[in-house]
Amino acid sequence: MQNHRNRVAKSHPAGNHHLDRLARPYMYWLYILACFPVLIMFCLMFVDTEGIRFSDMQFTINNFAIIGTESVLIAFWNSLKYSILTTILCIFFGYLLAYSLYKSKIKNKYMILLLLILPMWTNVLLRINALASIFKPENILSDIFHIPGLNIIGTDWAILLGMVFTYLPFIVLPIYTSLEKIDPYLEEAALDLGVTNFTKFWKVIVPLSLKGVVSGSMMVLLPCLSGFAIPKVLGAGNILLIGNIIEQSFINMSYNQGAVLAIIVLVIILGSILLINKIDKEGETLI
Repeated sequence: MQNHRNRVAKSHPAGNHHLDRLARPYMYWLYILACFPVLIMFCLMFVDTEGIRFSDMQFTINNFAIIGTESVLIAFWNSLKYSILTTILCIFFGYLLAYSLYKSKIKNKYMILLLLILPMWTNVLLRINALASIFKPENILSDIFHIPGLNIIGTDWAILLGMVFTYLPFIVLPIYTSLEKIDPYLEEAALDLGVTNFTKFWKVIVPLSLKGVVSGSMMVLLPCLSGFAIPKVLGAGNILLIGNIIEQSFINMSYNQGAVLAIIVLVIILGSILLINKIDKEGETLI
């Protein structure tokens, strides 16, 4: 009887094949809407053409000269600066929030996480414009509570606060997931050895939750590095990031130069994803 079941299992593999068939339409759309445009941009990097007319295109490498221009270098520096600062702040506040929730006595902790992630279900432009209205001198909060507005639109603080507010939930969930997977007996063993609570936290909790920190950091760093909506709305056009340069290139139909910058950012993103997969091979912190 057991041999018969084994033969049946081999002849009818578990529903993996059925799931593969269900995933095929998604894969087709992924190839059409993601891979094909990337291939087009890769081709545009090496040609000189007006718009996307390939009839009169000529091979050239002059498009790469845009990398050394002052505006692009400044935009790259701004993107790197704001991305790193935002990631550091999100690590601090995200870890504080995730650890507080992990140690709390709340029964339904995932409901709290849901409330934290819920704003991400709304359009990011709506959230950014809502922040922009609060950052203005006269806003709904100043009208209700009769307090002066922040008046920081167009400043570094507006962009930094906007990025932290937008991407903080991205890091809380991976950190909390990694904390939940720590064996509580390890903490008890550390306390039995006579260490203080701070030493237990620094020597036991933090190392075991580093996978979540790294995964969440990448999930914050990458959209900050490539985004353009936050600096455009909250920065009021005063501060340019590399995403804004790419957007302007495509709006002005400078597709060749925009493609060069877009591919560079894409390579950075793909390299970061490979790093995440190497650190967290099973995707444990993203569940």
